[in-house]
Amino acid sequence: MNLVSNPLLVTILMLAVSNLFMTFAWYGHLKNLATSPWYIAALVSWGIALFEYLIQVPANRIGYTELSLGQLKILQEVITLAVFVPFAVMYMNQPLKMDYLYAGLCLMGAVYFIFRT
Repeated sequence: MNLVSNPLLVTILMLAVSNLFMTFAWYGHLKNLATSPWYIAALVSWGIALFEYLIQVPANRIGYTELSLGQLKILQEVITLAVFVPFAVMYMNQPLKMDYLYAGLCLMGAVYFIFRT
């Protein structure tokens, strides 16, 4: 199967990459720019977020060819948690908590309800 011929897989991969950029834009400054003024952190985050949007917008357009708007949103939330947990633990040195598992289970419930036919 050709990767480009599978819009769902392309969407998932693009949303994962875009989410990685957005997670750094939203939270990376807490570690890297903690001593900088907030407006510097905001400008740097805004610059990082530009790359996120350059990937996220086409990803959503591709995904919308096969998914409903609700399905696309829930998919994004699952990807967000899947990207955020390793970021929080490995990059921000936060403890791995059972709450992440519980949040993931709740999202799986959301996936079930939004994707059931």
